[in-house]
This record gives sequence, structure tokens and C-alpha cells, in this order.
Amino acid sequence: MKLVKGSIEGYKGYAVQYLHIRQEEVSDRLAVMLPGAGYTSQAPLFHYATDIYLQKGYDVLNVNYRYNDEFYDDFTMEELSEAIRFDVAKVIDHVLAESSYKKFCLIGKSLGTIALASELQRPLFHEAKAIWLTPLVKRPDVFDAMQTLPNRALGFIGDEDPNYIPERWNQLEANPQMTLRLVPGTEHSLEMPGKTLASIEIMKDIMAEIGAL
Repeated sequence: MKLVKGSIEGYKGYAVQYLHIRQEEVSDRLAVMLPGAGYTSQAPLFHYATDIYLQKGYDVLNVNYRYNDEFYDDFTMEELSEAIRFDVAKVIDHVLAESSYKKFCLIGKSLGTIALASELQRPLFHEAKAIWLTPLVKRPDVFDAMQTLPNRALGFIGDEDPNYIPERWNQLEANPQMTLRLVPGTEHSLEMPGKTLASIEIMKDIMAEIGAL
């Protein structure tokens, strides 16, 4: 694998780091990882998803924004949403300017699903696969994207996650392209607190479904 680390000037001039993991042979496929604010690309869901996509022959782009930094302390949620949409678009544009990809998979978790909802509007990603991990379905932009976009998609959320709204989650089943998984007993990390082995089994099941998408 070839590791390309870089950064771009993001929202209001604050640097956004990224890691572009490339196959030894040129690939025409790219998986884009959009983590949460505190759930980084090194955390289990993204660590294992990265491995899966590398094994499938994809290059992988980890967008390593740091919205817990002091720079963002005074941001409202509205401005933070604007920042993540801006930053992710700029990183993706930068990487795509130097590459030629034909197939895409976009994976977003929590805060990252705000950027995922935005990026899937691009014509470039109209046939991309999408994976929604603990999506912020309380937000109209995220909910509307999951409900209406034609992308083949997977969605995972725990029934102990504060973002889980049964009525909204059930409405998403109307989208024939969306496969939904409610994971009993798990919270926002899709893990069962205090039950390590059970959490590992859950992670195994999630990764099997991601690998089969």
C-alpha cells in the first residue's frame, strides 16, 4: 500500500488532515471515510471498514477533521455543519483532481453523516454505495437524504443511541435501496457498554454486511 498524508486549507482557513491509502496497482475504486467528531478513523468501525475495502481493491480516503479542537469551541451546530460540508468537499476535490476513479463507496458516522448527505447530492456520486453509521436522523438534511436518495445503502443504529427515533427510522424502510439494521442494546458507538465480547460479535456482524454491500 502507498500512504499519502496531506492537508488542505479548510473552513475559515483551519487545516484539515487526510490520509489517502492507495493500492500498489492503480485502482478505479475509492472508499471515503467520514468519521464522527470524537469517533476517529482509527476507531473500530472505520479501522475494520478500511481493511475490508482495501482487500476489495479500493483505495481509501480518510478525512481526518478535528472538530473537537479549540478552534471550533465557539461554533454553533449550524456553523459546524457548514464547516464539515466545506471541509469534506474540499478534501475530496483535492484528491479527485489527482486521480481517476469510477466506483465509489462513502461511509459516514454521526457528524460525518452531515457531509455524507451533502456529498451524495453530487452527480459524481449518484451511483455510489453509501453506509450510514449512527446517522443523525433528527436532522432534516440527513433524514431526507436517507429517505429519498437512490444510492444502494446500509444504515446501522443502536436502540440505546440518543439519535435513534423509532418513527423516523421506520419511515426510512420506504426507500427500497436502503437496508436498515437496528442493533439492540448498543449505544452511539454501536457497542454494548461493559460487554466486550458481545461488542466484538456485533462488530463482526456489521463488517460482514459492509463487506457484502
